Amino acid sequence: MPTMASRGHGRRRSMNEINMVPFIDVMLVLLIIFMVTAPMLTPSSVNVPSVGKGSNPPKVRADVIVQKDGSLVFKADGNERSVTTQNLGNMAKNWLKDQPEDTPVLISADKDVSYDKVMQAMGALQNAGVKRVALAVKAAK
Repeated sequence: MPTMASRGHGRRRSMNEINMVPFIDVMLVLLIIFMVTAPMLTPSSVNVPSVGKGSNPPKVRADVIVQKDGSLVFKADGNERSVTTQNLGNMAKNWLKDQPEDTPVLISADKDVSYDKVMQAMGALQNAGVKRVALAVKAAK
């Protein structure tokens, strides 16, 4: 029984702190993994989404077509004109002067075009003050 008497004297205190070292180790490993893999991610082209049941496109609209080589075509009232990104906004704004206020400009792009070219066209239209800019989608078959 002497062992029982000494049991109370050698009592250990409970640990009331969380050990942060394993947590920090895991976080540092994750940080290194993200730092190594981030440069490997490359921007790619965007595939145009398809829709099952979309609303019909408006009858009166202007189309901006971004072609495979990145060139732009402005199509309105049956006329197609090749245009640069810098001139796109002015051409759309001039065409919209004679149209109803809510007339949209629809951007269509080839599926192999980089997303940057589409965003440049959208930015040019918005900078010119075009109120309704939309992206075209292909209909599901």
